[in-house]
Amino acid sequence: MSRWRAVASRLSAAADSHLLSRAFSKGPSPLPQALSRNFSKAAAATATSHSPSAAPSAAAAGPRPEVRVNSLFLSKPCSLALPPDSPLRAEDPHYEGIKRLMLTLLLFYSKQSKSIRGANAVYHRITSHVDKPDIYEVFQLEKTFKTTFSLLVLHMWLVLRRLKEEGKDGVKFGQYIYETYNHDVELRVSKAGVNLLLTKWMKELEKIFYGNIVKYDTAISQEASQDDLVDIIWRNVYADEASQPMDAAAIPTVQALARYTRREATCLSLTDKEAMFSGNFKFSNVLPNVSHPAKQRR
Repeated sequence: MSRWRAVASRLSAAADSHLLSRAFSKGPSPLPQALSRNFSKAAAATATSHSPSAAPSAAAAGPRPEVRVNSLFLSKPCSLALPPDSPLRAEDPHYEGIKRLMLTLLLFYSKQSKSIRGANAVYHRITSHVDKPDIYEVFQLEKTFKTTFSLLVLHMWLVLRRLKEEGKDGVKFGQYIYETYNHDVELRVSKAGVNLLLTKWMKELEKIFYGNIVKYDTAISQEASQDDLVDIIWRNVYADEASQPMDAAAIPTVQALARYTRREATCLSLTDKEAMFSGNFKFSNVLPNVSHPAKQRR
């Protein structure tokens, strides 16, 4: 039995999977579902949930771009830093006079406090990206505890890998992000009602986290082949069992997630230190941009 299967069994016994799904979702609560699904079931569920009859609100919002996974994530990598005038930027408040003096005495402007605020901002970038429905639609994933956790770990790895390039400062800053991540995972699941043996299976999730980090590092190293990352993503994100062979129908989508991963890793390497330490960057959109003729005619 794989480690994921063992953890999933414990979680299923500890609480209803509906609660776990709700803990990792900011949108409406989905129907009760198992912690993991095979690719064919996930793809079918994704196609159904995004059909015109099932999503009238999406139709009202405008046409969805056609997703052709074979042509995604082939563009030249670029920095993910937000421009100075972006409304998405996270900025420290600028106080003067007595307010600034009081905050200084309270160590608000200390290096550690700035690092903690920066780590919170970075982790918010990760979770807001992983929580978007688009990422599940494009990569044909059913939103379950396993898929959300797997994508969360993947994006944590991307960020921590980039921070290592900054030496000791980056590693130390990465530890703040990891502490935020660990607290968030525990808090979300605890709020869902899973308190039985919480510490025990949190340790199991920690083992999965570090195991996946090592596998991703190995799969993207210079010694690795192009297919190594595809194989690891299949096993970490899609497969129920590590030994489960890749579903032929899943190959294009898994390859697309691998291309996305490689491109984001390069984009983050092109992103400057200030943006990485302040959280002023944004992951690439997974859906292709779509033009609206009505707007173009104006």
